[in-house]
Amino acid sequence: MKNIAYILILFNMIHLAACQSPGKNASADLFEKDNLVAWCIVPFDAAERGPEARAKMLGDLGISQLAYDYRDEHIPSFKREIEVLRKHQIKLSAVWLWVDPSGGEVLNFSSRSVLDILNETGTETELWVSFPAHVFEALSDDAAVQRAVEILKEILVQAEAMDCTIALYNHGDWFGKPENQIRIIEAIGSDKIKIVYNFHHGHHQVDRFEELLKLMLPYLSTININGMRVEGPKIITLGEGDREQEMLRIIQASGFTGPIGILGHTEGEDIRIVLERNLEGLEELKKEL
Repeated sequence: MKNIAYILILFNMIHLAACQSPGKNASADLFEKDNLVAWCIVPFDAAERGPEARAKMLGDLGISQLAYDYRDEHIPSFKREIEVLRKHQIKLSAVWLWVDPSGGEVLNFSSRSVLDILNETGTETELWVSFPAHVFEALSDDAAVQRAVEILKEILVQAEAMDCTIALYNHGDWFGKPENQIRIIEAIGSDKIKIVYNFHHGHHQVDRFEELLKLMLPYLSTININGMRVEGPKIITLGEGDREQEMLRIIQASGFTGPIGILGHTEGEDIRIVLERNLEGLEELKKEL
C-alpha cells in the first residue's frame, strides 16, 4: 500500500509540474515580436505610406499588431486601412481618440467619423482615449473625476455597442496621473475600461514606476515603451536611454502579459527606419533581462 501511495504522490507531482510549465515562459515572450504593437507610425511617417505600403512594411518587420493614430487627412482612407490590415492578418489592436468637449460635444467630427467606420466594418478594438489639459485644469480633483466619468460614460455607451473597449491614455497633466485614471475607472465600475501606459509621457514618474505599475496592473491593457532619461528628450531610441532597462525588468517581474507598444513618433524620418532602430535597441536590451 505504501508503494501505491508513493506512486500516486509522484504522479501528482509530475502532473502539477506539467500544468505549471506551459512550454513558453510568459515573461520571456513579453518583448518578442509577436507581442509588439506598432504605435505612432501613421502621421509621423515622412514617407507618407498609404494603407497597403504600411501593412507590407509591418509584415516585413514581423510586427502583427497596429495601434492606429491619425490626422484628419487620414480618415478618408481609414476604412481601406482596416480592409488591408485584415488581408495581411495584422490586428488593429487600438485606435486613438482625442477628446476635447470644449466645443460643446464630446466627440468632434473626426472622432465620430472614426467610430462610424469601426461600426460599419464590424471592427472590435480598443479606443485609446485622452484629453487636452484644459478640460480638467480649473477643477478640483473630485470635480475632475466627475467630469471625466461623465464624458467617458458617454463614449463607453458607443464603444460597448460595437463590442469595443476603452483604455485611458496618459498624455501628461492631471489626466496623465495613474492614480487619477484609477479613480475614474473605479467610479465608472466597468471592466471595459483599462489603462494604456506610455513611457514617453512618464519621464517625471520614472522613480515611482514600480509603485505605479503595481497600482495600474489590475487595469493595464498595453505599455508603450521608449528610451528613457529623466531629463529627456521625450522620444529616445530604445537602448539609448539610461532607465528603460530597469523599467523593462520591473515590467517583466510584475507578471504583466499584455501587448508592448513600440514607437515611431519622430519628425521627418521614414518610419520604417525608426521602427528598425527601436527593434534593434530592444533586442540589445533583452540580452540583459
